[in-house]
Amino acid sequence: MSQLCRAIYVSQAVGNAGSSLLSVAEILGVSERNNRRDRLTGVLLAHDGWFLQALEGARTDIERLLTRLHKDPRHTGIRILGFETVAERAFPQWSMGQILVTPRIAPLVSRQPLNALTDAAAFALLVAAVAQVGAQA
Repeated sequence: MSQLCRAIYVSQAVGNAGSSLLSVAEILGVSERNNRRDRLTGVLLAHDGWFLQALEGARTDIERLLTRLHKDPRHTGIRILGFETVAERAFPQWSMGQILVTPRIAPLVSRQPLNALTDAAAFALLVAAVAQVGAQA
């Protein structure tokens, strides 16, 4: 059995990929189907033209997905903030949850640009956002 891992990355949206609800919905639909197949869980936050995503699952499955993501034209400049072995999933209920930036969590995401976050800060932001308003699966 492969190790359970978590990867967190940030990337810049291309065009309206990060701001269009239709675009984000398309990403989530495909991601949810593929992640269920590969037994991956995680959450996606889109804000100010950036994506922040946490992925959890077997190391080989996450590595395969990251290879596909690097080829995805909807975003550019993928920067892996962290890739580590974990004892348990932080987001087990979502094959691909979406964190909606509502007025309740806007203060959390406005503290620092997503592309300037460290691994620990990004993880804390995602956990706090999920805890405060939940994610839309």
